[in-house]
Amino acid sequence: MSTELLITSILLGVGLAMDAFSVSVANGLSDSGMKAGRMFSIAGTFAGFQFMMPMIGWLLVTEAARVFKWFSPLIPWIALVLLLIIGGGLLKDGIEEMRESKDGGMEADKPSDAVRLTFWALMMQGVATSIDALSVGFTTSAYNTMQALISSLIIGVVTLFICLAGLRIGRRLGELLAGRASILGGLILIGIGLEIWVKGVFF
Repeated sequence: MSTELLITSILLGVGLAMDAFSVSVANGLSDSGMKAGRMFSIAGTFAGFQFMMPMIGWLLVTEAARVFKWFSPLIPWIALVLLLIIGGGLLKDGIEEMRESKDGGMEADKPSDAVRLTFWALMMQGVATSIDALSVGFTTSAYNTMQALISSLIIGVVTLFICLAGLRIGRRLGELLAGRASILGGLILIGIGLEIWVKGVFF
């Protein structure tokens, strides 16, 4: 495994996991007595979805590139646009969260909400926080099957640890870091999009 693959996958994992981190903070906030097993099940769900979505995206984009030869030169541009949109969305959400927090506009979470995180609610959270990861297929289109699998696995593992941290932070510190996390994730994804575009167009 190359160093570039490792670093890129870790950075993608950090950037893509910020939505899941924010949701994990909220889940932890609503259940201050959450047990370790419950934390691993929630974080593991997010990690599983973050692992699957990039692989699905990779399969879709590689198949499209194989069938439609004209599609390959468009991949860097599509990756740039998608990551700019996703990263810009995270930046916007993070700035709004911090502004609302300062203005006192955020309502306190109710401890009783913890029991409402059902299996299906958790599945919906998993899909909602990982659907953007489909776009990673455009960033890994040059990878072979094993490289794509390793990259997706790294993204999943990074997500697992970030979400576990989010749950712990939620239990202890509330939503203090949620907006900052979104801003960091947005900047990382925008930076990766620009790097892919420059390498794909000029090199």
